Amino acid sequence: MKFVFPLKQHIGAASESIVVPKEHVHRGQLIAKRPETSLGANIFSSVDGTVDSVSETEIIINEENTDFSKYESLKEIEPIKLVEESGLVGLGGAGFPTYLKLGKKFESGGVIAVNAAECEPILSHNIYRIEKEPQKLIDGLKIVLEITNAGKGIICLKGIHTEAIKILKNTIKDPNISIFELENIYPVGEERAIVRDALGVLLDPELLPLAADAIVINAETVFRLREAVVEKKPLIDKDITVAGKLKENASIHILQDIPLGKSVGEVIDTAGGLGHEYGEIIMGGPFTGKRTTLDAPIVKTTGGIIAAENFMPGPQKIGLLVCACGADKERLEEQAASMGSEVVGVKYCKQAKQVKNSLKCENPGKCPGQVEKVMALKKAGAQAVLISNCTDCTNTVMSCAPQLKLPVYHCTDGALRSVNYKMIRKFKN
Repeated sequence: MKFVFPLKQHIGAASESIVVPKEHVHRGQLIAKRPETSLGANIFSSVDGTVDSVSETEIIINEENTDFSKYESLKEIEPIKLVEESGLVGLGGAGFPTYLKLGKKFESGGVIAVNAAECEPILSHNIYRIEKEPQKLIDGLKIVLEITNAGKGIICLKGIHTEAIKILKNTIKDPNISIFELENIYPVGEERAIVRDALGVLLDPELLPLAADAIVINAETVFRLREAVVEKKPLIDKDITVAGKLKENASIHILQDIPLGKSVGEVIDTAGGLGHEYGEIIMGGPFTGKRTTLDAPIVKTTGGIIAAENFMPGPQKIGLLVCACGADKERLEEQAASMGSEVVGVKYCKQAKQVKNSLKCENPGKCPGQVEKVMALKKAGAQAVLISNCTDCTNTVMSCAPQLKLPVYHCTDGALRSVNYKMIRKFKN
């Protein structure tokens, strides 16, 4: 079985290979180092085996009789150095190197907010591990508090996760660690939304949580950080939600400690295999995930694998309404093509602001009306609209599009239909 390790699995520069073809490697062995002068992260083999090939973009290893209970241990001693050595990055999708995120020590005060929102529909591996191993999350948070000299830790998760909240409340013994219950809306897990809701500070789109004396860190990142510091384990495994048009149709499976580099197809087989019909394979969540292939490898930032429902035929002409919180223009264009529709217009949510190379919402999940945008798409000849809007923004679209006799499609439709979830349309009366 071949395991593929892309040399760029994170924000920053690609890692630099330190292995050669035919070299035998062990699980937990460093195979690519972060560039010393650039932002990046180390990469370790998740298997025992022989290096098949090395290119400018990836390392391929032929796996051979791996004992997945073992790994080569990290060598550093200090917690922050172990985090750096481990190759840990943000596992919620951003992929920012964790050692840099935790590099600033607070002089006084400071808040660490654990993002356990599991914001995207269907994805549920974070909550699953919290319910199974709450003490490990708390221990990891304590390590982060110590590294950063922060005075307070807040575990932020949706109030609908009543069992996880109950378990955490019964486990937390530290007066400096608390729980904050979030609304069940998208994108409540966006880091500025967490700072806004948990700390009462609305940051400008170009600002990081540090501007509010806070650091937001993903829940699985905290679990893996504890592994790096306590167990000296490099980042070689990943928790994943696998769902959709599988042989067990409309099912959702939580897979823990899947070795990085394994193919999407092999991971789906672990969940029982793929069904006979599906529209696309999505890596990530319904809102922000990307189309992938069965041969693609699991990487550090992979959170979900969804076999989506077949695409519904769309109208001849369609308009796109792009939200900073959901699928981007290219993703909507890809979906429109799969629906057989010609894109005749593209509009952006009123609050989508260009920040460097990406769009940021001025106030995530709290959106103004979209009547002007929808009317412009109809004027351009659209017979329907395809949107990527958040929960609140979708409400505003649904307040006007039906009156204009424009059917509404959402970027999440295929994923949500694949598990028989209610599609995202109008949520509030």
